[in-house]
Amino acid sequence: MSKILISYFSASGVSRRAAERIKSATNGDLFEIKPLIPYTDEDLDWTNKESRSSLEMQDKNSRPEIKEKVINIGEYDTVIIGFPVWWYTAPTIINTFIEQNDLNGKKIFIFVTSGSSSYEGSFNNLKQAYPTLNFVGGRRFNGTESNADILNWLNM
Repeated sequence: MSKILISYFSASGVSRRAAERIKSATNGDLFEIKPLIPYTDEDLDWTNKESRSSLEMQDKNSRPEIKEKVINIGEYDTVIIGFPVWWYTAPTIINTFIEQNDLNGKKIFIFVTSGSSSYEGSFNNLKQAYPTLNFVGGRRFNGTESNADILNWLNM
């Protein structure tokens, strides 16, 4: 059986709850992608063009530092990466996570949380940015997923 890592970045708790649902369905291991410098409400104000999140998302080379690293990434066959959609794509801290971990040879799924954006833009952007990685599929979580839905999505 495949060993699963469920990694997630959650600014407000929504992506955390989705990650916990996936853990419940798969019995995978959870890893929170925590920024070294936590985001404040002001940092997350997408209506302010000078907020931290706005500036990071404008700079495609931005790589916010992560507080902790996965120390045993080699043990996992499948890595699930979850995050809220920011500006129709993954927050740049997700790039930091991907670049800090050797994900070659692993099946990678993404899940997103968003009021309206789908996962496709984020999925395609990550697949294009990291063409050597095996991005298998994605899904937007809205809180209504059953364990069967999750297992079906992951082909388990």
